[in-house]
Amino acid sequence: MASNDNFFERVYEIARQIPYGRVTSYGAIAKYLGAARSARMVGWALNGSSLKEDVPAHRVVNRKGILTGKHHFQGTNLMQQLLENEGVLVKDNQIIDLDKYFWDPMDELL
Repeated sequence: MASNDNFFERVYEIARQIPYGRVTSYGAIAKYLGAARSARMVGWALNGSSLKEDVPAHRVVNRKGILTGKHHFQGTNLMQQLLENEGVLVKDNQIIDLDKYFWDPMDELL
């Protein structure tokens, strides 16, 4: 289980670097970590991040900008509210103009 714990910590490190008002995808984090086919594992990691207050899991969406992780947040619309508080436009559980808000760790982290 140690390898999963290490992977999860690496996911949290990337998530902590997503700037305020920006979003990324599970797949983009997985790709950056050299595990391109592990987007679902990134989701599992972020699902478990609720115990870590400094991990902005609300800034991670699926590749189409859909708030697929929203049911892991307390309250029906908390994920959307957190994003909207940062200026990210959301309609029908999807980021509007995803390209405008998208932060790609492959481009931003060296």
